[in-house]
Formats: sequence, structure tokens, C-alpha cells
Amino acid sequence: MNKDYYKSLGIEKGASKDEIKKAFYKLAHKYHPDKKGGDEKKFKEVNEAYQILSDDQKRAQYDQHGRVFEGGQGQGFGGQGFGGFEGFDPQNFQGFDFGNMGDIFGDFFGGQGGERVKRGRDISIEITVSFHEAIFGTERKILITKNATCSTCSGTGAKPGTKQKKCTTCNGQGKLHETKKSFLGVFTSVRECDTCGGVGTIPEEKCATCHGHGTLRKQEEITVRVPAGIQSGEMIRLTGVGEAMAHGTSGDLYVKISVIPDTVFSREGHNLIMTLPIKLSEALLGAEHSIKTLDGMITVKIPEGVSIGEILRVKGKGVPVAPNRRGDLLIKLDIKLPAKLSKKGKDIVEELKKEGM
Repeated sequence: MNKDYYKSLGIEKGASKDEIKKAFYKLAHKYHPDKKGGDEKKFKEVNEAYQILSDDQKRAQYDQHGRVFEGGQGQGFGGQGFGGFEGFDPQNFQGFDFGNMGDIFGDFFGGQGGERVKRGRDISIEITVSFHEAIFGTERKILITKNATCSTCSGTGAKPGTKQKKCTTCNGQGKLHETKKSFLGVFTSVRECDTCGGVGTIPEEKCATCHGHGTLRKQEEITVRVPAGIQSGEMIRLTGVGEAMAHGTSGDLYVKISVIPDTVFSREGHNLIMTLPIKLSEALLGAEHSIKTLDGMITVKIPEGVSIGEILRVKGKGVPVAPNRRGDLLIKLDIKLPAKLSKKGKDIVEELKKEGM
């Protein structure tokens, strides 16, 4: 009588590889013979089922013929059914924690692959600038406290004039090999040596300033160049000005800009906007006004017959776009109507009405 491997794992015939794997791990954990309440027979049964259904070729044969023709019915972990992981012994399975599956697979499938350059932590700060400074740019000198490279030993951690010696913990390799045993076999992972920080050498004599760390906590003055036209909420990135890392590279400093709003001007892209109150007579007859801009005083001409909300454009008095190019200043006209008219004023308005105005 042919065995029902799908039933053994408690899954449907169309189950995915991931579903098959999860079902196996769950049942293997449940029935392991060294566990209290374990069942060796059931354990071998789910193991056999997994060997067949996790292999595409064997699963196809089983689905078509109800059996597998290579090597009989399932070969266990010692055969080829699990990608060549030899040496698995279900009787020697004790002590394995299924909760660590992620660590095991991470080490095996390239979790340690490739060298990574050590990098210090990024720092984020915020500075406040005036509206004028945001438009035309400025420089700020600020003090920050951070891990910085030791100036005495230049980050080596060694007393100036002394030599480095081989690290005895890792034998100069900079790495330590660790072996883990699992039901898949024995795996070796590699980690950085804690003693030498992955360099392979340690100072014969430690630097008296940083005590051999290569870095120390201190204040540094940083110059931040705020570019013209920056807006509130934007970030300036200073590469390599963040926290220092011994035997590695420094992180970055991110400066967030907060712009103080102006009482007269606002921004719309590269244009500046302001409101200019004018009299009704000026709107009707035209006039000239002296106004204060961010560049100084200028005179603008108000043409006859302007309407409320009409906009005058002054070219080149807006936000810098390029070294020789700026946006415009947009002046929104606000016609102030009198709250009360004199008798003479009323007579004038009556005359205007007769003219159809």
C-alpha cells in the first residue's frame, strides 16, 4: 500500500515548498523522540515525507505514480533528498532549538558573505535661520559633541612612536570562526574579533588620550554652509562629519533647517510674494509706491484702473535659482475702501455712478 506523504505532513496536494517546509518543522519538533511525548515512528514518517515532497523530481514521480523509483521510498537526511546535507541522525537530535532556524539558515545562506566597512553613526541636528538668510544663504558655526578620531594617535589607539602587535585572540586574522551544530549538520560562521576590532593587530602600548580606543568623546566646531534658496524642513548632509569609528569610516551629519517666517514676504517656488495696500484713488488714477524688499528700497508704479488682488511683477527680486538668475517678486494689490465717506466724497461717487462706474 502506497504511503500518503501529503497526509503525513497534514498538507494539501498543491502545497507550496514553503508550506511543506513549515509543516515538516512543526511536526519534527512535535514528534522528535528525545522530546517528552515524542514519537520516533511518526518522526521518521514525517522525515520521509519531507524528503520526497521537498525534492521536485521525486515529488513529480510520487504525484504521477504514487511512489519514487530512485532509491526506494525516501532516503532520510543522510541521502540526497535534502540538498546533500549528510550525516543527519534522528537519534542524535537532542538539544536543538527550532526557534533558532533563522540564525542557522542566515549563517548558511550567505549571512556572513562579503566584507563590510565599519561605519560610525550618523548624527542629526536642527538649526534655525532667518527668512533673509534662507533666501540668500549663510554660514553657521556650531558646536557638537560626538565620538571623534583621537588626534593624538590618529585613530590607531597606539601610543605615538610604538608599534602594533598581532592579536592573540584571533591570531592576527581579525575574525573568529564559530561552529554551530544543527539537524542540518555543522555550520561555521565568521564574526569580527572583539579584541582587535577586526584589524588583526593591537597596540603594544595604548594611547594615553583615548586609552587604546582610537576615538573619544569631545566637542567639535563645525561650519555649516546654508545654500541660498533653502526651504524650511530641508536637510543638509555633511559627509564624514558624524560619529567616528575606529578602523572604519565616520558617519554623516544631517542638518535640518528651520526657517523663521517673515512678516511681509512668503515664498512660492522661486518667487517671493508680498501684499501692498493702496487707496481707492490710487487704484483708479494710478500712483507710485516706495517699498522695502529683501534687496533694499525700490519704487513700483501702479497703473490706472487696477483691481483688487491684481499682481505686479518685479523681475529678478525673488529667490536665487542660479548664480546669475533669480525668481521674481510678486506684489499683490489690496485696495482699501473707505469705511465712511464725507458729503463731498459721496457727491463724487454719485457723479461716478452717472458715468456708469
